[in-house]
Amino acid sequence: MNGTPAPFPARDSVAEKLATLGEGEKAYLLLLMENATQDENLIEGLYRQLDLASAAKLLNSLKLEKLGEWLGSSAPARLQIRLMEAAKSSQHAAYQAFRIGLVRSGGLEKAYPKA
Repeated sequence: MNGTPAPFPARDSVAEKLATLGEGEKAYLLLLMENATQDENLIEGLYRQLDLASAAKLLNSLKLEKLGEWLGSSAPARLQIRLMEAAKSSQHAAYQAFRIGLVRSGGLEKAYPKA
């Protein structure tokens, strides 16, 4: 891995998939998570989606919780810490709702069980 993100998909495209999160979008995101070279694009898209949600006039916290729960239970172990870092990167209610779902999924504990 050379540290530079793959040129495709763009963060806006990933953010749109994360916002919609239908069955087709889930399949696309699962495929994206299979390839470690796409990690940066996924995380950048997640930050974009959380930023858009935090700037929205109406906050759909239930939708963000479900996003966190799905990502936490679907993402591979290598992404779990980065997902939690994203969830903790702001005190805004959008980030907090995402973190609630992420914690509820138990993904971080499954990836890194306590000794």
